[in-house]
Amino acid sequence: MNSSPNKVALVTGAETGIGKAAAKALLQGGFRVVLTGRNIEKLNQAIQDIGGNNQNSLAVACDVAKPEEVKRLFSTIQKQFGHIDVLFNNAGIGAPVIPMEELSYEQWMNVVNANLCGAFLCSQEAIRMMKAQSPQGGRIINNGSISAHAPRPMSAPYTTTKHAITGLTKSIALDGRPFNIACDQIDIGNAGTEMTIPMASGILQPDGLKKVEPLMDVDHVGQAVLHMAQLPLESNILSMTIMATDMPFVGRG
Repeated sequence: MNSSPNKVALVTGAETGIGKAAAKALLQGGFRVVLTGRNIEKLNQAIQDIGGNNQNSLAVACDVAKPEEVKRLFSTIQKQFGHIDVLFNNAGIGAPVIPMEELSYEQWMNVVNANLCGAFLCSQEAIRMMKAQSPQGGRIINNGSISAHAPRPMSAPYTTTKHAITGLTKSIALDGRPFNIACDQIDIGNAGTEMTIPMASGILQPDGLKKVEPLMDVDHVGQAVLHMAQLPLESNILSMTIMATDMPFVGRG
């Protein structure tokens, strides 16, 4: 199912990994895609890698944790396309894998600002556009993570923000209802990206041992995001979990 070529999707954290895979799937699904992140060179390279061009893709540098940059990003989208149909809040980072009491306040806030405040700020601007445009409405998809359900050892900042994303998703779904704005959450486990490279050599488990964990093709995540994005606004996937089948998530660790 291809989307209308007039539909516009914004992907944050689109330089690499899940964001890049989602941008690729959305592009192939017929969307015009805006890719944003902090590194414009990587964004332009990502557009080239996924087969984009000047007609169907746009790279905009933005630190989603900074309100003034987010406002400029959405102003650019408004001027370029006049509307927005889908926002994929994907940008996020983790903190060093160290005991919670050893984390600095700056390390904590870096994760909170990128993962939670960035999603809030982008959602705020998207909602404003979606409410004002005609036809009214659109879809916001939040990247939650398996950590929205269960933490990994020594991951307090990341896990906390991903639990908070679930609250943000439900609030947007409720508050957006009168304006035809849907909100979905996709919780991802062990997609094969730059971030999960350490899993190939072993990652810390609750028992203190390091074990190799299975990975899945990140393009499968991109296709899942596309499926959400292509749904009519009368239907919504409030929560989806997509994970490597054999990863240690279901069961006792």
